[in-house]
Amino acid sequence: MMKLLLAVPLLSLILTALEARPKPAAVKCKTGPLDIVFVIDSSRSVRPFEFETMRRFLIDIIQNLEVGPNATRVGVIQYSSQVQNIFSLKTFFKRADMEKAINSIVPLAQGTMTGLAIQYAMNLAFTIQEGARPLHKKIPRVAVIVTDGRPQDRVTEVAAQARNAGIEIYAVGIQRADMNSLRAMASHPLEEHVFLVESFDLIQQFGKQFQDKLCGVDMCTEMDHGCQHTCVSVPGSFYCECNPGYKLNTDGKTCSPIDACADGKHGCEHQCVSSRGSYTCRCRTGYDLNQDKKTCTMINYCSFGNHSCQHKCVSIPNGYYCRCNDGFTLQADGKACQECKSGHVDLVLVIDGSKSVRPQNFELVKQFVNQIVDFLDVSPHGTRVGLVQYSSRVRTEFPLNQYETAEDIKKAVLKVEYMEKGTMTGLALKHMLEHSFSEAEGARPFSQNIPRIGLVFTDGRSQDDISEWARKAKESGITMFVVGVGKAVEEELREIASEPVEQHFSYSADFSTMTHIVDNLKVNICPEEGKGEIEIRSPCECEALVQFQSNTVGILENLTEKLAQMTARLEDLENQISNKK
Repeated sequence: MMKLLLAVPLLSLILTALEARPKPAAVKCKTGPLDIVFVIDSSRSVRPFEFETMRRFLIDIIQNLEVGPNATRVGVIQYSSQVQNIFSLKTFFKRADMEKAINSIVPLAQGTMTGLAIQYAMNLAFTIQEGARPLHKKIPRVAVIVTDGRPQDRVTEVAAQARNAGIEIYAVGIQRADMNSLRAMASHPLEEHVFLVESFDLIQQFGKQFQDKLCGVDMCTEMDHGCQHTCVSVPGSFYCECNPGYKLNTDGKTCSPIDACADGKHGCEHQCVSSRGSYTCRCRTGYDLNQDKKTCTMINYCSFGNHSCQHKCVSIPNGYYCRCNDGFTLQADGKACQECKSGHVDLVLVIDGSKSVRPQNFELVKQFVNQIVDFLDVSPHGTRVGLVQYSSRVRTEFPLNQYETAEDIKKAVLKVEYMEKGTMTGLALKHMLEHSFSEAEGARPFSQNIPRIGLVFTDGRSQDDISEWARKAKESGITMFVVGVGKAVEEELREIASEPVEQHFSYSADFSTMTHIVDNLKVNICPEEGKGEIEIRSPCECEALVQFQSNTVGILENLTEKLAQMTARLEDLENQISNKK
């Protein structure tokens, strides 16, 4: 049906063009976009005045076509013993330029190698490189062969190859043309694709029989096409296209945005935002996009000069908070300062639940956590505690805002189940920063000046990268302590720990060497307890930190003894098994 609708308008245009000389025939309707190549016989049998008629014939047809890059594209080749390209489908998109090129054709005046011309059209003229549109666009490819003689080479096989390649062939024979050759070249049905005219002067008589069938149906306007964006009419059919930045869905009608971020090659540091086939990089709140349009820099909100902090302004990713000088604490308005009062902390413990810890040691870790809870002043307005366990994945055992008493926390700790499997410390740090210390899970705003403490316990090398999230955690204002036992890697521990590193990490085969933390804490963090050479926190915060570490030491020493006893029992058991063997 599609070929029928295509054939009738196209041949009507050809025949009508010659019938109405010297005035071109009026176009009754739009034929739709085509890729059409005229293959013109310029052998010696075509006399000069006949070739001039052929030349006018081409020009009149083009005058009745809607030409353009998105409409019909036209190419012309002539042939005799050789093939010559006059202009290809991509050369001209204006009728005047095409007419000038046609008027400049010099006939070759040699033999009649029609098969060679068909081969040229298939292999070159109808290639994408020469301007033919891709087959999936469903733009009909049409070859109109006009000849007045018998081919001097074989046409049957090459014409079949061309038709199989999607080229629709019309064969127009004039005077001496061989009907069998025309039928061998043309597409089916033959009665719509083969025409034999006794002379150039009589070809106009064939136009009248097609007048009542001249118009093809514009399927986009005559039916409910269902295209979400654009309907493109082709003779006898239609297809849907999407707007730039969208792709056609498998139903052939609806469109979906092209996700340019999905391939992961965008290079955006924070967020990739897809938009109509392209993308833009976007920074998280509190960051500005750099000139490279990919990386981000934290905004220094304090530099705006409108913070009204009485003492110090500290910039953070989503704004700023005020901090008081040593000996002062922040008032309820978050800006003014008074004398210091005892402080509390938001504490998140991140414990290693990997396979290498082993069940009996994991129970000691849970005791360690509960003994820390025993000396904390746990309450909604005092110290808040959260617990995270990690192995190959990360699990929040309970957030900062879930329990309001030490007893409830200790009961929850005892119910924690050992995860086993891998050691994804980097993933755990990311989870701690993005979730555990969020206000949604109970962390208090920076404006309240409550210290945020992260304590990481691990016994082995991390199976993922820890650098990025250890850095981001410390940049966000979290004081990071880390305890490494057994096969823990000192380089990783140092990377997790806050500055000064020596006062924030410990590594040992057991817990006995942790006692040095308190002294270092007093000398380097709290000026009133030491030389005061490094002033990182106010006395209010130091008091909470020192108390936290002092009580922890006693717990660690107690656990060391228990661990040694358990190790001895395991060794005895192993010896007994060995002796029995």
